[in-house]
Amino acid sequence: MREALAYWLKLGFISFGGPTAQIAMMHDELVEKKRWISERRFLHALNYCMLLPGPEAQQLATYLGWLMHRTWGGILAGTLFILPSLLILIALSWIYLEFGQTPLIAALFEGIKPAVTAIVIVAVIRIAKRSIRHAILAWLAFLSFIAIFVFNVPFPLIIVSAGLIGFWLGQRHPTLFVQPAHMPSHHGDSSIKALIDDHTPTPEHARHDATRLYRHLSIGALSWLIPIVVLILIEGWKSLYPQIAWFFTKAAFLTFGGAYAVLPYVFQGAVEHYQWLTAPQMMDGLALGETKPGPLIMVVAFVGFLAGFANDTVLGGLGFWGGALGALVATWFTFLPSFLFIFLGAPLIESTHGNLRFTAPLTAISAAVVGVIANLGVFFAYQVFFPKGFSGGLSVFALLICLGSLVLMLRFQWGVIRILGLAGLLGILFATNGVLFS
Repeated sequence: MREALAYWLKLGFISFGGPTAQIAMMHDELVEKKRWISERRFLHALNYCMLLPGPEAQQLATYLGWLMHRTWGGILAGTLFILPSLLILIALSWIYLEFGQTPLIAALFEGIKPAVTAIVIVAVIRIAKRSIRHAILAWLAFLSFIAIFVFNVPFPLIIVSAGLIGFWLGQRHPTLFVQPAHMPSHHGDSSIKALIDDHTPTPEHARHDATRLYRHLSIGALSWLIPIVVLILIEGWKSLYPQIAWFFTKAAFLTFGGAYAVLPYVFQGAVEHYQWLTAPQMMDGLALGETKPGPLIMVVAFVGFLAGFANDTVLGGLGFWGGALGALVATWFTFLPSFLFIFLGAPLIESTHGNLRFTAPLTAISAAVVGVIANLGVFFAYQVFFPKGFSGGLSVFALLICLGSLVLMLRFQWGVIRILGLAGLLGILFATNGVLFS
């Protein structure tokens, strides 16, 4: 177990590149090199995690840690996967607020913002390729885009509607929702038997047990209830930290499709409803989230930090510590359901995997998410290309950075870190020459 914990901690520091890269890292190390788990067992866990709301890579780490070393193995694996990311993002958020308005840092972010817009556009393209396999799902994506872009329909209502449509279609046209197999590339030596192999009996702790299920459910409920009650007792339900807790609890159940899927919901709530931060700050937070290891959904810690830093009264307006508390509250209530989904649902996956009553609604939701993320891309593009509104004219600099980033990512397969580094450097060079802020 010590060797496993060392690996999970290392993974927390090196897991750049989003969920696909993070899952590939786990597959390469655990399946091919260490042979701790077989290919089929790994895929079985991955397929289950991809059906859940929340960050699938973090949930997969939790699942594999649980399968190998029981409940505490899952808790430690999932926590170590996100802990470095949380600490790094708290530090970056403080640096951003303290020094973000200096000319050099401002120029850096002016170059990065068009690249972030390109990253969102690429995310839409990639998620669409994975989620939209026929015309009905394409129409769902289009109608979701119209609903949120034109009519400003709340994100949860779009998700629920798509799920109901998927359930209805799954009963009448089940062939529309047959999922293709998800197989990562395999280059290991399959002749070496894995510690947990295809034919290894399911460990006792991984079998369904009603008593264990109720115990985990009770512990999970108390882990949610006790912190939120404490926060309420300090200043009341309407105060900042209980609202952060409640908002991100709801967000945790709506993240079908990964971090980009929940960003529109976070934007609607944190920027438009609660006004904890501005739209440009949200874009800057997404940029910071892309530059650190761990799941992109950790951008919720940035939102929580800014909310606590600006509005904290519990700690007497202590700035950094108020922001740090906001980041911790946002992270706790976002990731707590992810752990529960594993501990409660993993022993039951044989009874749910491949059942159209589950896969059809989730497939429809994934298609709807494409339209919602497309709306986010349009909004970001407007903010970046027309920073002073349509009357202020088009920012040619921002447009060129965005187009260049798209070409580098789609044609030459550049990674996010290289894209953001180049864009930030160009922002500084243009600002230094008086082009950007003249």
